[in-house]
Amino acid sequence: MPEFAIPSVAAGLLYAFALPLAMCVVAGLVHLALSAVVRSLRRSREDSLTAELLNAAKGPLALFFIVLGLMLAYFVLIGLHYESLDFLEHDDGWGFRIWLVIVTLLASYLGSRVLQTLMTWYVGNIADQTATDLDEKLLPQIRRITPVVVYSIGVLMALDIVGISITPLIAGLGIGGIAVALALQPTLSNLFSGTYMITEGELNEGDFIEMDGGPSGFVVDVGWRSTKIRDRFNNLILIPNSKLSESVMTNFNSQSQVMSVVVECGVSYESDLAEVERIALDVANGVKDDLEEAEDDFEPVLRFTAFGESNIDFVVVLRAEDRIASFVVKHELIKRLHGRFGREGIEINYPVRKLVTPLQAEDGTLGE
Repeated sequence: MPEFAIPSVAAGLLYAFALPLAMCVVAGLVHLALSAVVRSLRRSREDSLTAELLNAAKGPLALFFIVLGLMLAYFVLIGLHYESLDFLEHDDGWGFRIWLVIVTLLASYLGSRVLQTLMTWYVGNIADQTATDLDEKLLPQIRRITPVVVYSIGVLMALDIVGISITPLIAGLGIGGIAVALALQPTLSNLFSGTYMITEGELNEGDFIEMDGGPSGFVVDVGWRSTKIRDRFNNLILIPNSKLSESVMTNFNSQSQVMSVVVECGVSYESDLAEVERIALDVANGVKDDLEEAEDDFEPVLRFTAFGESNIDFVVVLRAEDRIASFVVKHELIKRLHGRFGREGIEINYPVRKLVTPLQAEDGTLGE
């Protein structure tokens, strides 16, 4: 590197004082200029991505000029001591290494702010217009861990610049990561299960779900650790994602919210089954026509299913608009079937047992 002589000690000290001051002025001017540009862009368009990126970059850029002034003053003082600005020769390059470390950390700071700004802008302006809400769920979580990842890379690069080998450090972090993963296995299991459910998109806010042998209710939130559902008693239930992903779950809102309503019933063996079918279907059609909760496009169905112990069993099938509507439709159909069968003289037997004995006297008493 060519050498530049320092004119005098007084001039060198003046340079060392003036350079940081000048760089602070430059930093202030850059900050003010970028702020003015950001305000202008936001007035023309509120969702301007350029304005948000410049707003994120103005702080790190101003800080860069301030640090640059301090480093230049340091180089001048080193050159003043050795009467030469060839500082790389006199300090074994440590000043330059420190400068590279500072630039690396500032670049990490800038990169973190820019990436977070990009994700925030996307969630606020683009995510609502996409066909899926996957990006709305994933990006806020990614935004939280972005600074950790970026700063970790920056620190590793800085350590490499100062001559510290990062290979043992990475190996140690790998071993430590395994130990942490084993200790946090339940938490990580919930995290990965939540990620799977979010990316699959089969479980959304507002869906009515029912776990096999477990609770049922409306999904309030699908988080990274647990899923919150609200049951019919208005209680909030938190289910670990790992348990939810491993169990058999029915989503009554998947694909279509329309669901079948099946009412089981039975009539005595003495009943006229053709008449029973006619009356039951007439009642079911009345429920379909009278209730807004019933699906209009589905014709009620009746099927006799078995010769029961006390009755001939059958089912009546209607369809409701959703899970909540199914309770209303089922309630009304049972009520009307019971009332209509009573008026028509169609008997629904209680569970009974008919005992047949080999000997029975004429007066109705049992013989020996």
